[in-house]
Amino acid sequence: MKSGDSLESLIRSSGDIVGLLRNQQTGPNAYPGVPAEFTNWRDEQQAWQQTCVLFNQSYHMADLAVTGRDALKLLSFLGINSFAGFEVGKAKQFVPCTYDGYVIGDVILFYLGKDQFNLVGRAPALNWVRFHAETGGYDVEVQLDERTARRSDGRRKSYRFQIQGPNAMQVIGAATGAPAPALKFFNMTTLSIAGKSVRALRHGMVGQPGFELFGPWDEGEAVRQALIDAGAEFGMRLVGGRAYSSNTLESGWIPSPLPAIYTGAELKKYREWLPAGGYEGTCSIGGSFVAPDIDSYYLTPWDLGYGGFVKFDHEFIGRDALERKAKQPHRRKVTLALDVQDTLRVMSSMFQQDSRAKALEFPSAVYSMHPYDRVVIDGKLVGLSTWIGYSSNEGRMLTLAMMDAEHAEPGTAVKLVWGEEGGGTRKPTVERHVQTEISAVVSPVPYSEVARDSYAEGWRTQSL
Repeated sequence: MKSGDSLESLIRSSGDIVGLLRNQQTGPNAYPGVPAEFTNWRDEQQAWQQTCVLFNQSYHMADLAVTGRDALKLLSFLGINSFAGFEVGKAKQFVPCTYDGYVIGDVILFYLGKDQFNLVGRAPALNWVRFHAETGGYDVEVQLDERTARRSDGRRKSYRFQIQGPNAMQVIGAATGAPAPALKFFNMTTLSIAGKSVRALRHGMVGQPGFELFGPWDEGEAVRQALIDAGAEFGMRLVGGRAYSSNTLESGWIPSPLPAIYTGAELKKYREWLPAGGYEGTCSIGGSFVAPDIDSYYLTPWDLGYGGFVKFDHEFIGRDALERKAKQPHRRKVTLALDVQDTLRVMSSMFQQDSRAKALEFPSAVYSMHPYDRVVIDGKLVGLSTWIGYSSNEGRMLTLAMMDAEHAEPGTAVKLVWGEEGGGTRKPTVERHVQTEISAVVSPVPYSEVARDSYAEGWRTQSL
């Protein structure tokens, strides 16, 4: 394809968008800018439950600034969320859907000032906002700050750190010289660290108390070093890319919905606007779930545990479709705890000369941008697994899945179909292997008891 081609032209020329994405040469999301491990990923995982960690998120997520008189109007029209009571100094998880009520993605939306917003996360939701800002006649300006992997200068507009864990508040207190502010969840304030003014969001990536801290890029290293110094006496560990990619297993957030934009006449102009070489045209699908139509990979808000976010108190794209879907049965988000002996059987196949199963990487076993694995009972499809990896805190291999409601109760025995059919696709992350089944038990989401008990209602915890 020529560099100027659109996603729409890529879809037409491929003739098989499912086959194209399943054989894409991209692997899972990259975490550049930080070492794979600062110490070892096992201790780094355990620190977020036992002491405290510093996540450096300055590199792997894109930021989109949205400013102007119509900024709130635009965002409200695109989000399934209610904006009632949303005001400066607050943040929320922002979820846009298509006209047919399928999820495009989700990001964190920050209300920074009058007519000033920032969205942080993966590209699909940001692209959807950019398109409507440019084509919808809104009085807004948007400015995209691309993630490090898609730029050559190594700079960003902002740094972004998270301090999470049982000792997080003590670290913040030591770094600021004052008690950590008693903020409600997803509320913001301003702190002073290393003589710098730092924006702080009350947040919780792993079900533990903590803050997300951000400010101008050039001030980031001074703030980071001050946090490291403050955290020394509280057992704080720096988290590398390997452990970071697995934290969602304990918190229950599914980070990988395929953007539901590859079909539909109403989305044709959007696909013509999107470049063939952008996220949507180069991302990969992996796993044992194979369907002839790309629509089968689309997910509803209820699939992802976002049903509680859907509010019909405002007009937004997808409202009519979601009003219909709200009355229909829904899959439920769950955790699957994989059977230890079955997991060991898969791992031990690495020591065979042939008939090896797909390798289970540690701690994250995700090998595509958008994993989709079949979950079955007696060979019948009853759910989809979308994220898999190992938790040193739980001592188990876990997956995040969405199950048909009648099979979603904790304790239900299921099987995860692990590996791709026919020996695997052409993705470079996929070696030749034999597909197999791994026994599993349906478990709560979040799997971590601390996360279930302490997360604010509506943040990564909803399964209905």
